[in-house]
Amino acid sequence: MGPKFAIMLMLAATVALGSIALGQSLPRERGRAIAQKHCARCHAIDDTSASPMGLAPPFRALSERYAIENLAEALAEGIVTGHPAMPRFTFEPREIEALLTFIASLTPSPEHSPRRQ
Repeated sequence: MGPKFAIMLMLAATVALGSIALGQSLPRERGRAIAQKHCARCHAIDDTSASPMGLAPPFRALSERYAIENLAEALAEGIVTGHPAMPRFTFEPREIEALLTFIASLTPSPEHSPRRQ
């Protein structure tokens, strides 16, 4: 094994590991982009800020209200809420996966964290 082969092997490993990391981050980043486009005008989509619309729960609090995996069906069929200000959205399966990955990645704030006894 010569030095060129070792360098090529290290380069191939670096590219492979980079591709794995990129592939893992893409659904979350796609989900963030979807949330920014469709949801951020009413909902806080980060770990700290308040929602622009007071009635809209921050995304970081959704896991306290709903089982995140149960939101997939609502996103596929079109979310309908009890108030008329919420537009109806319907998402494709890949968009749903990305959006739920993003929502699940958010850290609940202390006021929305379950109390531990």
